[in-house]
Amino acid sequence: MSAATPELASLGTLAAPIIVTALFGREDQAWFDALRQAHFPPERNHLAAHLTMFHHLPPSAAAEVRQRLKAETQGVRPPDARLAAPFSLGRGVAYRIDSPGLAAIRGDIADAFAGLLTPQDQAGWRAHVTVQNKVEPAAAKALLAALSAEYQPRPLRIAGLAAWWYRGGPWEQLSRHMFAA
Repeated sequence: MSAATPELASLGTLAAPIIVTALFGREDQAWFDALRQAHFPPERNHLAAHLTMFHHLPPSAAAEVRQRLKAETQGVRPPDARLAAPFSLGRGVAYRIDSPGLAAIRGDIADAFAGLLTPQDQAGWRAHVTVQNKVEPAAAKALLAALSAEYQPRPLRIAGLAAWWYRGGPWEQLSRHMFAA
């Protein structure tokens, strides 16, 4: 792993854990955002809908995270992905995302950062987008039934990968890397 970069050192106390997400195409992002806007408790809905690949990489790895995300996307066609059935989070609902190609990219990145991964990021990855969370179980059960009744599998566009600083509130973008069109 690379040591803290001069850029990171200049951040001083602003350095924070890094989150890595997959980026959706515009239409898919808008669809997930609308679901989240409609069903996520407004006082908790501070983020756009997202597909988290890593929850907590160390800030000292910022330069290497950027380099690896660039290498995974630059000149590379996006991985195929499909919307899979919604599922219960107990107090919320999420949609599964099926993408063997994205799972392989995540596996490569996980291997590169193996000694730095938190237990959550070491565990098996369940690609999903949360559209409701932290609600009463009855509300979550009702939404799951409604979304399941109208569910139709369909392709999704994975447009890129991004890294974000997590400082307790809305995320701050560290870098964004788009797949080839």
